[in-house]
Amino acid sequence: MAKSKVLVVGGTGYIGKRIVKASLAQGHITYVLQRREMGLDIDKIQMLLSFKKQGARLIQGSFSDHQSLVDAVKQVDVVICTMSGVHFRSHNILLQLKLVDAIKEAGNIKRFIPSEFGTDPSRMGHALEPGRVTFDEKMRVRRAIEDAKIPFTYVTANCFAGYFAGNLSQMGTLMPPRDKVTIYGDGNVKVVYMDEDDIGLYTIKTIDDPRTLNKTLNIRPPENILSQRELVEKWEKLIGKELQKISFSQEDFLASMKGLDFASQVGVGHFYHFFYEGCLTNFEIGEEGEEASELYPDVKYTRMDEYLKLYL
Repeated sequence: MAKSKVLVVGGTGYIGKRIVKASLAQGHITYVLQRREMGLDIDKIQMLLSFKKQGARLIQGSFSDHQSLVDAVKQVDVVICTMSGVHFRSHNILLQLKLVDAIKEAGNIKRFIPSEFGTDPSRMGHALEPGRVTFDEKMRVRRAIEDAKIPFTYVTANCFAGYFAGNLSQMGTLMPPRDKVTIYGDGNVKVVYMDEDDIGLYTIKTIDDPRTLNKTLNIRPPENILSQRELVEKWEKLIGKELQKISFSQEDFLASMKGLDFASQVGVGHFYHFFYEGCLTNFEIGEEGEEASELYPDVKYTRMDEYLKLYL
């Protein structure tokens, strides 16, 4: 069977560039949307040109020009959107509704993967304000996809290692501490840490796989299901030193949200659900989902002790 042609929307972003890389590596004809709004953003332009050198095809389009999106979508079989959904960078989740309209009109897409890649929003109806806006908007996009009867795969990839593992899940830094570390509660709640390149590869693996059609792919490989304490222990072993542990109670953690700016409040809310409530691992994957490492055992996913060696 011929491999699907892929369009990546948001290809210069944090996850998008990994999706482009994986798509090319897996032998897919890969298009990247070159948005007219890029203007003078030289870093994005140069990344697009580097994709082109690697074999990707650039296709122009704009979210302010519906027909340009329809024309772009008609070139491919699969659309993967990786637009940012985090408030401290840019937050564009609902722009995807314009992409859904274009896919619906084009009528040729056999799989759409919207921008999710974090927590399963369908399990976050109880989420705290103001952070719940991320999950509510992702659910609005899901409803639009399903109402339009567009074939989909939703990808939930849990905690990106660059943001959650390298820093031992500390807020406000991306580098690991070497003296003392803040522990959320007792530090024993299980979360899932994923190398971003592995997220890209698992995502691309789904697009021609009938087992993931109209399902959620949960990227939750067993050896990367770790508590914060287990992650800290891996780092301590690597540096040959025990860190001072400072426990942050649930009550004090939630109280710390007061007075913060909006983006920081969103972050605190999400950390609460991950590290105190355990929303990433407190459920069994049902018939509506599949687990990535079970479907694709050939993927040698990065374990966190190996990942942390980068920070030595």
